[in-house]
Amino acid sequence: MTTINSVLGPTDSADIGFTLMHEHIISTFNGLYQNYPQLISDDPLEGGVAAFEKAKAGGVATILDASVVDLCRDVELIAEVARRSGVNIIVTSGWWLHESVFLQTFTPDQWADVFVREIEVGIAGTGIKSAILKSASDVGGVTAQGETMLRAIARAHRRTGAPIMIHSYPAGQVARQQLAILSEEGVDMRRVKVDHSNDTTDVDYLVWIMEQGCYLGFDRYPGYPVTHQERTNTLKALIDLGWADKICPSHDHIPASSRRLDPTRSEWEAALHNPHGFLFIKEVVFAQLREMGVSEEIISGLCVNGPRNFWEGV
Repeated sequence: MTTINSVLGPTDSADIGFTLMHEHIISTFNGLYQNYPQLISDDPLEGGVAAFEKAKAGGVATILDASVVDLCRDVELIAEVARRSGVNIIVTSGWWLHESVFLQTFTPDQWADVFVREIEVGIAGTGIKSAILKSASDVGGVTAQGETMLRAIARAHRRTGAPIMIHSYPAGQVARQQLAILSEEGVDMRRVKVDHSNDTTDVDYLVWIMEQGCYLGFDRYPGYPVTHQERTNTLKALIDLGWADKICPSHDHIPASSRRLDPTRSEWEAALHNPHGFLFIKEVVFAQLREMGVSEEIISGLCVNGPRNFWEGV
């Protein structure tokens, strides 16, 4: 067993149950909700409680909130959602893609100091501790600022033992660059999860990531432009190859965000429409897998074995 920081205190990896490893209560740029709440699609607290209560009733026990500072992380709001919904919630330290010249004003070691404090002492004087480290690279590959943050989270990982999640761009196989940097920094690849991996159907690339020791975050359901059926076909192919226990399915679902319906993006909005919320995997993906002949034993282990193994560094 491994002890994991949750927003309401420590918990054991053996007790986390059905776990979604990449979701959000709110996700927008830092300060938007606090200053311009009218631009947020739903009330983050009440909407978050309602969405998480529905998830709890549907059998979801634990959710990792992947929002970091530049995605408007609010740990006190998250803790209140956890208290009222009964869902165990874990929060994240690191940085997403809102790049700024100020990121490189500080060295990787200075950033690492900040993240270590959030893991060991708490976030912004709240006493709420994060449990995982996050960095992001996307279409352009690893930028100079992205490299700064990768090295920062790697050094915080080595000092605390906290695992790492990386936002990646699988269409460009950007994880090859990200993992090379983490490897240079001495990161244990068994403690790394490469997220948004189901944005590709390239099974060979995904197997390569797991062969390095990493886990896959299959966390863009229903997703776009790869359809949810194509994502499930890829998941089935990996299950057939024996990789079920290295995969962490999730949604990247956001009950409250700054997104508004844009008529010029109607196809995108329609593809992301998810009336099932945090239960899409349980209610849609698992049904697809059953139709494809996957056993109930494997299906019931998805969102249980992969997350537990990841936290324990198996």
